[in-house]
Amino acid sequence: MGKAQITKLLQDHASGNRNVLDELMPLVYEKMQQMARFRLFGESNDHILNTNALVHEAYLKLVDFDRIEWQNRDHFFGIASQVMRNILVDYAEKQNAQKRGGDLQKVTLGEKDGSKEVNLIDIISIHQALERLEKIDERQVRVVECRFFGGLTIKETSKALDISIPTVNRDWKMARAWLNRELSS
Repeated sequence: MGKAQITKLLQDHASGNRNVLDELMPLVYEKMQQMARFRLFGESNDHILNTNALVHEAYLKLVDFDRIEWQNRDHFFGIASQVMRNILVDYAEKQNAQKRGGDLQKVTLGEKDGSKEVNLIDIISIHQALERLEKIDERQVRVVECRFFGGLTIKETSKALDISIPTVNRDWKMARAWLNRELSS
């Protein structure tokens, strides 16, 4: 029950076989839990968006994608990073609207050299900066999604995006520098 089986199930699902979902979920659930824990580390347990909620919402969105031709397991987790980003941004925007910029909850967004705790307004700022970066370099945005929102390693990001490890390292470094400049101005 490895990568090849997950890839086969994803391809079967993309071909219209909805019966494979019961087999797929246990095979991807642990990795998705790991991604969500990475993303929500340090979060209080009393709010609506917890690890299980993030995983379940992301999984439901992923299996609803009928037009994606899944390349493999790594491609699935790369797309899962994008979905988690969108869920977190939606959550942050709803919280921001409810609290009108008040005392927002913290969300921890990790990076290789440690975790950086940011509030929900910062998630919205990061998202907006990524939208601007996407006009300049879409691949760098995909790398940030995998690393920053999905918690994937450099190697996992390389596989998910089908690019070399040196390219991931270079894009990750450049994107972080660009984002730091954008967010500090």
